[in-house]
Amino acid sequence: MPKITSINERLVFNSRGDKTIEVDVISDNHYIGRACAPSGASVGIYEAQSFIDNNPKKTIEKFKTIKKKFVGLESDNLKTIDDALKSLDNTSNYSNIGGSIAYALTIASIDSASKSLNLPFYKVLNPKIDKINFPFPLGNMIGGGAHAGSGTPDLQEYLVCPIGAKSIFDALEMNSKIHKELKKELDKVDPKFTGGKGDEGAWAPNIDNDKAIETLEKSARNCGYDLKKDVRLGIDFASSSLWNPEKKVYEYNRHGKIRDSIAQLEYADYLIKQYNLIYAEDPVNEEDFDGMSKLTMNNTHCLVTGDDLLVTNKERVKVAIKKQSCSGAILKVNQAGSLYDSILFAKECNDNNIRIITSHRSGESIDNHISHIAIATNSVMLKSGVVGGERISKLNELLRISEYGLIEGMAKWSNI
Repeated sequence: MPKITSINERLVFNSRGDKTIEVDVISDNHYIGRACAPSGASVGIYEAQSFIDNNPKKTIEKFKTIKKKFVGLESDNLKTIDDALKSLDNTSNYSNIGGSIAYALTIASIDSASKSLNLPFYKVLNPKIDKINFPFPLGNMIGGGAHAGSGTPDLQEYLVCPIGAKSIFDALEMNSKIHKELKKELDKVDPKFTGGKGDEGAWAPNIDNDKAIETLEKSARNCGYDLKKDVRLGIDFASSSLWNPEKKVYEYNRHGKIRDSIAQLEYADYLIKQYNLIYAEDPVNEEDFDGMSKLTMNNTHCLVTGDDLLVTNKERVKVAIKKQSCSGAILKVNQAGSLYDSILFAKECNDNNIRIITSHRSGESIDNHISHIAIATNSVMLKSGVVGGERISKLNELLRISEYGLIEGMAKWSNI
């Protein structure tokens, strides 16, 4: 098996221009694997801590003193690498060495192993795969909240899922077509719209929440798509960013609305039913497992999805399973810290019929590993934007994977 012979690390910049950490792992003195840690704008309080004392430079200097602990380990053995990480940092959130190190080191190790073994990344991660079911690309069309500026919608993302696509190429083309058509419609409803985009390449117009979903729906129809058979819409509410824990209300400050917990549930339920949403992410705040349970029970044809609620944490998803709080779960490796932690989370979800949506972050790199992680974890969707180099890198990797000679299929929706 390939063994780690050296490790290099460096400070680099992500798509928002913020400092982050990139790690190279070299196996057998020859095979270089590389990974760059992303970062989020909407961050759950239970996520892994990216940097020691929020300081990338301090984090990388600490890593220089401990990286020899990983030399000699098998680069394809995530459990062994994770054991070494945990021996150096026994905290629950990687506060002693930084979650960015755990992320970049573990993914770079598998990347290196895949080159040494001459196998696709996903195959090293999950050797049992013999047929690929491609995840649907979940396209972010309109951005608001923490991903865009003032005047944009309070809700963070308005999305499209091309459920009628026959191939991954077809799916990407459908998303791109809607994204372009949407610009034309936004020019009509927002005369001062300059074509600005948020962090993830979604349009960032000065319109309210209801107008955003209405305009997206119209744009999809303009493209000739049936909103039941061809595409279905989704929303990332990012409700924790709206929640005022002292007043116990959701504050839609950009458009002057206040909703208590009951009103928030009613609003989310209304949007799901009115627009036949296939996807509703974090419709209530990150502590409200019971509210999520009510929405999940009442909307069996929508993936009521936990992101801030679960933060790719195996223990939190166990709570959600017990309370039946969600039918979908976001997988973001850097929320958990290490790739091994994320695989354990994915297993818990798959074993309990919670569908996985592997996701990018708003602060990204051009790495394409999450495309392979989505396939390895049997994810039904890949949330990775529509446009922008750091987003397209993930989507184009799906096209390359489709050339590997394995049977191509798209995830099925008969059970939701």
